Amino acid sequence: MSFIEFIHNLFSIPNFFIITVLISGVILVNGWTDAPNAIATCVSTRCMPPKKAIIMAAIFNFLGVFVMTLINSTVAQTIFNIVNFGNDASSALIALCAALVAIVVWSVAAWKFGIPTSESHALVAGLSGAGIAIQKGISGINSSEWIKVILGLLISTILGFSIGYIITKIIEKICKNKDRNKTTDFFKKTQIFGGAAMSFMHGAQDGQKFMGVFLLGVALSNGITEVSTFSIPIWLMILCSALMTLGTSIGGYKIIKTVGMKMAKLEVYQGASADIASAITLLISSVFGIPVSTTHTKTTAIMGVGASKRLSNINWKVVKEMCLTWILTFPGCGLLGYFATHFFMKII
Repeated sequence: MSFIEFIHNLFSIPNFFIITVLISGVILVNGWTDAPNAIATCVSTRCMPPKKAIIMAAIFNFLGVFVMTLINSTVAQTIFNIVNFGNDASSALIALCAALVAIVVWSVAAWKFGIPTSESHALVAGLSGAGIAIQKGISGINSSEWIKVILGLLISTILGFSIGYIITKIIEKICKNKDRNKTTDFFKKTQIFGGAAMSFMHGAQDGQKFMGVFLLGVALSNGITEVSTFSIPIWLMILCSALMTLGTSIGGYKIIKTVGMKMAKLEVYQGASADIASAITLLISSVFGIPVSTTHTKTTAIMGVGASKRLSNINWKVVKEMCLTWILTFPGCGLLGYFATHFFMKII
């Protein structure tokens, strides 16, 4: 679909307009609940002021969406195929709308309390709940794609924590007898690079997920329920990046404060370690087409960095709140998607 066709359909097909507004809302919410994780440590260690960090995040989010989509769009295809809404395009579109509403409600509620929920997990849960409702059972759930999500959850936890821990230990050993003032300038630049890399990988992961949902909405609004292949247009990449950036600038500071300041007190070199560990984990996952949560990856990397000195460096109260949110996201957002679908089917 060209951009001109998109604009034409937007104002001529009511269903297309509705699904576009809802998906745009979900991407916007991702911008203020998920994207800030990429620049949280840069801002908290004062390597970059918030406004410059947001501009940097915008640029590298787009580059991540653009470059990784050209190389490998498997993440987008995983989300596209994770649920089968059935052969009735009209009912399927209602279920998709209900899932998107559930995702927005869940994510905004978590943001209200400053808890960095995983938009990726909410997306999977909301779609699955809606799929179960519309199919009246689990037959619509693609188990092979769900396995990738669970695998991603384990990978992001293990790799994020362990790589953050190892990188911090290596840096401390190398710089043990060096002048702290000289190394601080180097690590400030390293952390800016790490923040840019995290923003790039956030675009590569989350950008693809939401573009996959957008293309699913496009297909259903045009009465198409079965699609074997698809291509992602450049204008959609730009739109997705712009909406994420807008969301980050509107409400990202709450999440930046929780992730970058409350979870663990980080020095500049530790912030750089967390960013590099997160970016490496996301890169590995993206190359193999495994959808992972950028929130989950960044926070577990920070835990690993904080634990490299002593476990008491980590604010376990904040960690407990985040873990509880992660655990509740799948059943909580899934139930919201399920009941929202039934409600929408009755009133429409």
